[in-house]
Amino acid sequence: MRNRHRTGLGALLLAVAVVGAACGGGKGEKATTQTEAPTGTKALKPAPGFDGSTITLGVITPQTGPAAVIGNPLTAGNQVFFDALNAKGGVGGKYKVRLEIRDSQYQQPVAVQAYAAIKNNVAMFVQILGTAINKAILPQLKTDGIVAAPASLDAFWVREENLVPIGAPYQIQAINALAYYLEDLGGKGKKVCGLFMADPYGDAGAEGLKFAAKELGVDIAATATFKQGDTDFTAQLGQLQGCDMVFLTALPVETSRILGAAAQRNFTPQWIGQSPTWVTALAASPLKDYMSRHFLLMSEGTAWGDTSVPGMKQMIDDVTKFKPDQAPDIYFGFGYAQAWAVSQILEKAVQLGDLSRPGIIKAMNSIDKLSFGGLLGDYTWGPPAKRNPPRASSVFKVDPAAPGGLAAVKVNFTSEPAKKFSFAS
Repeated sequence: MRNRHRTGLGALLLAVAVVGAACGGGKGEKATTQTEAPTGTKALKPAPGFDGSTITLGVITPQTGPAAVIGNPLTAGNQVFFDALNAKGGVGGKYKVRLEIRDSQYQQPVAVQAYAAIKNNVAMFVQILGTAINKAILPQLKTDGIVAAPASLDAFWVREENLVPIGAPYQIQAINALAYYLEDLGGKGKKVCGLFMADPYGDAGAEGLKFAAKELGVDIAATATFKQGDTDFTAQLGQLQGCDMVFLTALPVETSRILGAAAQRNFTPQWIGQSPTWVTALAASPLKDYMSRHFLLMSEGTAWGDTSVPGMKQMIDDVTKFKPDQAPDIYFGFGYAQAWAVSQILEKAVQLGDLSRPGIIKAMNSIDKLSFGGLLGDYTWGPPAKRNPPRASSVFKVDPAAPGGLAAVKVNFTSEPAKKFSFAS
């Protein structure tokens, strides 16, 4: 195992173009679906965030500011899942769930204050958005014995007992991206480069690209970095001139600025973006034609509306009933999947008869896997040392006519280097 230390300001989410999930039981148990919550459970003792009838979950996410375009649909996905579960009786068939939501403004100090304000009122957190924000709050989660689901895909979370990550980490996205470029797009012998945000989110992508290059025998011709909020990318694009492929880690606002500047320079490499580089509005922007020709998104799962996948059908059915005005959005899908993962843990805690914070950790560590109905890969669970995230990624192209502006190119594939990547303690 390799130790990785990340510092600096963080990045956000996670966005996988996926959704739903099938609830996983403990060892030897038959998996249940959202509609098959166990009934007849005994009344449980009240605990922080649980008054004997209602479970309160925390959400710390940007509701305002530039990252709100991710935080708001994520939270809507959380809410729709629990609206649907509550309509069926709630966790264990009898305990309704409510969300306590606080605006982080995507700023670490604000997020830490929000955590302190509501930590005594919640059983756990269904969403904390941002790599750096999760790193800032994690020591307090450990001290307080609280579990949280990070809206971030950094591999750093895999071994953390107080966190509930889902999906293939950013490092896996970068690894699969390079393998896809070499094997499917004829990239062997061409110049491979990277452009990364200078923070833990960017570090994760850079780590994956470097690992893949070593495993695949490729030299990285050039790399460049930028800071969140930068508006001038002349120097970075100059460093990348001549590159045939550029792997990009950015937030959507920087994606639009970078690709806009590249289009003006007539710089047309194959861009492959880490999942949070995208937001649906880009498919209707002046960049849509450039991105349709030169940009691919690495994510996970299937396209929005592919109801041949059971979890997607469930999510679409729930959207139709509880939020019919919801437009296709990959972040909504991730928020829905997050809530489903948390529900699996809460169901197990109810089965074990304990919704206290130690009880939730015990329940989490006794689950063999978190299952996601074929949309996200199954996540091997249990105590932190046994956890093993999915290794699959999906490639999407920009298609303004497709739901959410994305069409699937290659779904849920795993490269050989992705199978070899190890996750540090």
